[in-house]
Amino acid sequence: MRILVLGGTGEARALAAALLAEGMDVLSSLAGRVQRPRLPEGPVRIGGFGGADGLAAFLRQERFAAVVDTTHPFATTITANAALAAEQVGVPRLVLRRPGWDVDPVWQIVPDMAGAADAVRTWDGDSVFLTTGRRDLAVFAADERHRFLVRTVDPPDGALPPRVTLLLDRGPYTVDGERRLLREHGIGLLVTKDSGGSMTSAKLQAAREAGVQVVVVRRPPLPAGSEVVTTVEDVLDWVAQLG
Repeated sequence: MRILVLGGTGEARALAAALLAEGMDVLSSLAGRVQRPRLPEGPVRIGGFGGADGLAAFLRQERFAAVVDTTHPFATTITANAALAAEQVGVPRLVLRRPGWDVDPVWQIVPDMAGAADAVRTWDGDSVFLTTGRRDLAVFAADERHRFLVRTVDPPDGALPPRVTLLLDRGPYTVDGERRLLREHGIGLLVTKDSGGSMTSAKLQAAREAGVQVVVVRRPPLPAGSEVVTTVEDVLDWVAQLG
């Protein structure tokens, strides 16, 4: 059985290894937006497909029997394209998503990045820690009042706030390290996405201990009709049922 794994996450790497161990013919596809991605086991394809139609053509040409979307919870474009392409071709599609974080009652939950920028704009403190990724920073670019610490894996490619310190780093992070970072930069507000998982959750514990306020961007909804599981074992069971 030939399976396309849309990846780029830790779950995707674990899934590729597990499927290969089961003797499956697996191709992992990465978007190519990270300069030095962590590669999964087995064959890897890097780059876009040319939208939903391009992905549908690829599924037909390569005769995939199934698609498993294990992309980041905020990778809305590829997730939408995968849903359309799988429907066009008639290929089963499954979404593997790590659970979101347990919501702390003191967090401010916002619907999107514009909401996060509004929350920062009305905050009367000084120093903000942004951990929302390099592609969503332009919404903060007009904020001249706050100081921003921005942590990304690769350098940002858009507009930035005028008072910004850029930190290039990749998780997993430790609670001790996050405590030091918050203290050294005098952080009073943390802005993050509900990515879930353990690789970046240390900042939330450190923020809670330090009394740092937290703004969390809610996950975008999945395409209608998406079947969602939360573990690699769930995917293996689903693949076994496909026969």
